[in-house]
Amino acid sequence: MSPALPTFLVDALAHWGPRWHQDITAGRDAMFEAWAPLLEASALAPTARDLPYGEDPRQVLDVYAPQVERPGGGPGVPILVFVHGGAFVRGDKEQTPWIYANVPAEFSRHGYLAFNVEYRLAPQSPWPGGAEDVREALRWVVRHAARWGGDPSRLFLMGHSAACAHCASALWDARVRPDGGLPVAGLVLVSPRVVADTRADNPNAHGVRAYYGEDEALYAGREPLGQVRADAPPTFIALAQYENPLLDFYALALAQRLAAVADRDKGPMPRVVQLMDHNHVSIVAQFNTPFNALGGPIRDWFARVLAGQYAGAPALSA
Repeated sequence: MSPALPTFLVDALAHWGPRWHQDITAGRDAMFEAWAPLLEASALAPTARDLPYGEDPRQVLDVYAPQVERPGGGPGVPILVFVHGGAFVRGDKEQTPWIYANVPAEFSRHGYLAFNVEYRLAPQSPWPGGAEDVREALRWVVRHAARWGGDPSRLFLMGHSAACAHCASALWDARVRPDGGLPVAGLVLVSPRVVADTRADNPNAHGVRAYYGEDEALYAGREPLGQVRADAPPTFIALAQYENPLLDFYALALAQRLAAVADRDKGPMPRVVQLMDHNHVSIVAQFNTPFNALGGPIRDWFARVLAGQYAGAPALSA
């Protein structure tokens, strides 16, 4: 169990949570500032930086080698591939000097080989460019993971916000995924945007248009919610109490859709976790700090997946 949050974070979360939907930009910047001292204190430099998995300057990734040994790990350590958010049109694997890099850093500290993936942005790279980049990054990781002791048969994929659309489409959409799929043992979607909407109350509607195109009649056939498939890997969905407008509803709709198509004889429904008091940014800013309430449940879920307790999971040692 993570320790209680310090007072300054409790106050910041309490102030911005109820106001989050009114000004997500101001809330985001406030969270960056609030979590910065803790993230700076625990920062971990990547083992290798900006390794290319494609030809575009943004098709690069960072590597975080495991910092501790994991007993009973078999031929190699498990792998975590992380993809940052950014409303389809912005974002960076180091959004601040620490945020987003903190996610692979935490998993590295717990014995995972972790990767932090950069990808092309809209409008220069419209749909399905982001999903194609996730696919190619995963292929690169599978080919090269052994260099740092990673086991590609125990690979987990994790995205935040808009990157969840790219991760899900890479695994589910037949127009993107390779024949036979990708070797992903489990998928983690944090504050997922899986519906392409341009509603007036969506502050990132411009990003949706930039990525999915101006023709809204095509959205239902492109968004991840419409691509869910029965052979999807086990899925963990995390959402904050205070999300960008509608993302919490979309997360629950996705869980229902995944449960509806799952083979009930093979395993339970998707794992769904809501973090009270947290918001769309703090839910990821907390990684690699002593106050992370999400990393432990995710790693516990990984262990259960690898033990074969979820549909489609390989029965391997965690």
